[in-house]
Amino acid sequence: MAMAGVRGIYGLVLSIIILSGIHPEKGYKEYNGMMHLGGGLCCGLSQFASGIAVGVVGESASQAVVRQSKLFAPMVLVLIFTEALALYGLIVGMIMAQQGQRIIDMGLHI
Repeated sequence: MAMAGVRGIYGLVLSIIILSGIHPEKGYKEYNGMMHLGGGLCCGLSQFASGIAVGVVGESASQAVVRQSKLFAPMVLVLIFTEALALYGLIVGMIMAQQGQRIIDMGLHI
């Protein structure tokens, strides 16, 4: 249960980064909004996928360890790899949120 809280913290961290990058007085364009939306979706959907993976692997691991106790360590490693999905989503979301904080000049230069 403690690891599920980590996914919530990842979303909270990204939301604070996104909120700190919204400055309407400096010119908040569609590009900025779409990058922030994409970063949030990337983080949220990867957290969701990681949670589903942990549930599926955890159920299978508990049944397998009952049958053969030597599978405990490999199953813990697989659970760690499923947690990495959430971290990768946070990293990509942070990159997108930082790109969304750029000020874009929409003028055409011909």
